Amino acid sequence: MIYITQLIYILDGKEQVFDLFENVAIPAIARYNGRLELRIRPAADSVIYADAECPYEVHLVSFPSQQDFDRFKNDEERKRFLHLKEESVRSVLMIQGVAI
Repeated sequence: MIYITQLIYILDGKEQVFDLFENVAIPAIARYNGRLELRIRPAADSVIYADAECPYEVHLVSFPSQQDFDRFKNDEERKRFLHLKEESVRSVLMIQGVAI
């Protein structure tokens, strides 16, 4: 099992565009045996400590294998909507790991 954590930073005023992309991308996860474990929009007042900017959203996703994750990334429907992600997302920090 692999885990993907993403810290997602959105361009100002592009929240609705980002949500349109997520409406396509999130259902695609399950088509490749993945699972959205957690999706959080942290409020600034909920952060105990930060040495960096608070992200707009934090996602934790799991896939049984690297191959399943790669197939998700190459999903044709998801790729048709990547322009929405490019229009709305300033940056993403993606961390891949395994449970220990």
